[in-house]
Amino acid sequence: MNRRRTPRSASAEELLTTLHHLTERARQEVELHRARVELAQALQRGMLPASLPTLPGLQTAARYAPAHHGLDIGGDWYDGFVLPDGSLGFAIGDVQGHDVEAAAFMGQIRIAMRAIAGTEPDPGEVMGRTNDLLVSVGSTLFATCTFFRLDPLTWELHSARAGHVACVWATADGRTGITTDEGGIPLGIAAHERYPVTRHALDAAGAFVLLTDGVVEGPSLQIEEGLDRVCRIVSAHVEASADALADEILEAAGLTGHEDDAAVLVLRHEAAGRRRK
Repeated sequence: MNRRRTPRSASAEELLTTLHHLTERARQEVELHRARVELAQALQRGMLPASLPTLPGLQTAARYAPAHHGLDIGGDWYDGFVLPDGSLGFAIGDVQGHDVEAAAFMGQIRIAMRAIAGTEPDPGEVMGRTNDLLVSVGSTLFATCTFFRLDPLTWELHSARAGHVACVWATADGRTGITTDEGGIPLGIAAHERYPVTRHALDAAGAFVLLTDGVVEGPSLQIEEGLDRVCRIVSAHVEASADALADEILEAAGLTGHEDDAAVLVLRHEAAGRRRK
């Protein structure tokens, strides 16, 4: 007669050995996760500009906050640089992806946009050519972005937008608003896209704020509510320094409950008569 053998109970020593192996495996996974986070953060810090350009009558400031949890970092960026004709270029964007790959892709966009803007004065063309370059490399990632060119003689901003969140502005005489640029699709999706250019005249003292969706959208806040809140903050602190205003906006971003990173770029400009050297 065949009898089934009763399974032998694991000894305490075997259980401890199994537990040790599982603990060691979990520790290695945690260390790998931490290493990828630290690498993404290092890439992010290294690719963001150390300083931003200014002009007489113009203050600039930017802030970046990494995600509160996990690997949702590395996708947001901002930039500011002087163009060969003396104009200033400003950009802000968000790679729809995270971790090391997103940080590296962000760096490609920033470098490409700087290089193209150095030879192409039209922001729409800068955006279009950057988009075509990203499509040509065959990445699976894409990005939203806004690019501005500030003319120091006319004090006008000319902008192009690629699927990015709107900008917020306010003036010292009480006006405030959210930009409604037509824009185009995000960068890196389809070649030969067109990006309309919108003109913004900085005709009064005030502030112009570029931001990413981590500032205005999250589990605790819809994007429309977030933009309205930033409008109120900018209006209330429109005469503060660019640094102080950037701090106020980034602090409010924490109330969204977001799990994404967040970036803010502030242009604090004086009235026309006070811009002369």
